[in-house]
Amino acid sequence: MAGLLPWQLQAPIAREALLPEGPSGTLVIAGGLMSGGASASAAFRLNMSTGQLTPIGDLTTATHDAAAAALDGSGLVFGGGSTLPVATAQNLTAAGTSSALSSLPRPRADAVAVVNGGAAYVVGGYDGTQMDPEVLATTNGQSYSQVADLPVPVRYPAVASLGGYIYVFGGQSASGAFVRTIQQVDPKTRTAKVVGQLPFDLAGASAGNLGGVIYLAGGESTGSSSAGVPASAPSPVNDVFAFDAANNTLLRAGSLQVGVAYAGTAITGGRLYLVGGQVAGGAETAQVQFVRPDRRFGVAGTEGAGSPYYGDKLLIADRGNNRLLVLNDAGKIIWRYPSPTAAPPPGGFYFPDDAFFIRHGTAIISNQESNETIVEIGYPSGKVLWQYGHPRQPGYAPGYLNNPDDAYLLRNGDITVADIINCRILIINPATKTIVHQIGTNDVCVHNPPNYLGSPNGDTPLMDGNLLVSEINGTWIDEYTLTGKLVWTVHLPIGYPSDPQQIGPDRYLVAAYQHPGGIVEFNRAGQILYNYSPASGPGELNDPSLVELLPSGVFMLNDDHNDRMVAIDPSTGAVVWQYGHTGVPGTAYGYLYKPDGFDILAPGGVTPTHPATG
Repeated sequence: MAGLLPWQLQAPIAREALLPEGPSGTLVIAGGLMSGGASASAAFRLNMSTGQLTPIGDLTTATHDAAAAALDGSGLVFGGGSTLPVATAQNLTAAGTSSALSSLPRPRADAVAVVNGGAAYVVGGYDGTQMDPEVLATTNGQSYSQVADLPVPVRYPAVASLGGYIYVFGGQSASGAFVRTIQQVDPKTRTAKVVGQLPFDLAGASAGNLGGVIYLAGGESTGSSSAGVPASAPSPVNDVFAFDAANNTLLRAGSLQVGVAYAGTAITGGRLYLVGGQVAGGAETAQVQFVRPDRRFGVAGTEGAGSPYYGDKLLIADRGNNRLLVLNDAGKIIWRYPSPTAAPPPGGFYFPDDAFFIRHGTAIISNQESNETIVEIGYPSGKVLWQYGHPRQPGYAPGYLNNPDDAYLLRNGDITVADIINCRILIINPATKTIVHQIGTNDVCVHNPPNYLGSPNGDTPLMDGNLLVSEINGTWIDEYTLTGKLVWTVHLPIGYPSDPQQIGPDRYLVAAYQHPGGIVEFNRAGQILYNYSPASGPGELNDPSLVELLPSGVFMLNDDHNDRMVAIDPSTGAVVWQYGHTGVPGTAYGYLYKPDGFDILAPGGVTPTHPATG
């Protein structure tokens, strides 16, 4: 799993020293390159849960591109520079006091430090005129020993330790070219050698050991990770790899949400954090990302690794583009409707508000809200199997709908739909196209159970055979039997509830369709158990209309007016997956326009987010 946290730093920064601070879930940021090119001296404690920065002191010398390591409770900062590389070494305590240590043997910037076996190792770098091949070791920051020389001297490598070895990934050579080498340093034998090759040249990446596996993330390259096509200039990459130490190869494990290089890198709380860094165009960023192993997101080296719906298919109702898309777990479009081989239904395919797999994945049911119809489509044939309503003709007489929402196939073969403007829930016999039951009364749009409904827009089938209903007017969530008996009702303190779902015993989920929008988890007593509603940043939602809890443990939702599908990690609030470009509608690959519904299809025709349907 790779996530982009919903909060940002107070100011952009790159090439800073980043130090873990024990198990407290905090990091220390020291120095770095600020916007405008100035080196910083200030040190801050960063709360990784809230993003709060607390000033704790200053380095004795302002610096960026320094190497940093946490050793025996002390933060060691080696070299770096402002205008020129320096040999200064500094100790930064948890209290924020800084003191000078013994200098490095010579000036060194653009190096990386790693802790291995009770010692800190300084690897790679540049002294202002030539590369530094020496790998230096220190146990106290007061004396240094040369362990080995890198066979390929580099600056800006990524470094991590595993099994007593130190691995050095990529970097920039003396000629200025980025390299593809994977080098291994053995402190015991005091030797170093090239053991493998990266898939493409890389510098400024981040690396760390998580649970006995080295992960490599980000960096910049002059080639494309997907096609190996040389670029005119180095550009950040978003690839995340797991290192297979047995074969000295990299296995693709996912993607960062934003390509970044030269980020501050540290591990705390089982996550590899990338703080700040430089994004496309070379600008410093205030964004914070992380990598965390999670087997529910797939197996490194397989297609789809890193996907929150790994092994499954994703159906998207791309409302603004009047189409349905099915994506595999690698994000590739494998089916679309309408298509040259699958014609739209009579009256056209317009405004698909929702779509769900039915009949064990052999068909799709979709309601076209502004087309006043429900249609059933064969999957993958695209053949129109059934249709209800009159295209572009709203009404409440038998056979008519007015803004239909959330059409579901029930296990008994009937179809339920929320008929919003008619203020009713309909249960339809598809064979006869007759209304079997109706909840609510035409044109009386107030919450007065069980007689009236206040503009219902959700009618999710439950495992007990009942329906979970959301009412726009008054913000109510209800459970009704199919014959219209009220089981319970609760008012929620949000502006516009959309499409509630049950996710556990007395645990329910609903999208707050507003801006900023939100994800709300609640119980029947109306207690808010979880609330996600960032007012700014990458996690800000704009009229999300459906949110589901996926088997991988994350929330998937269509963020309608941000023109994207997005997955949120509830433990951090981080964006861990996205399809679509935020706020940029389009029809090309990777673009959406006001997506308004989605569904997941697992192997064997299983629909894990709505198991109570037909």
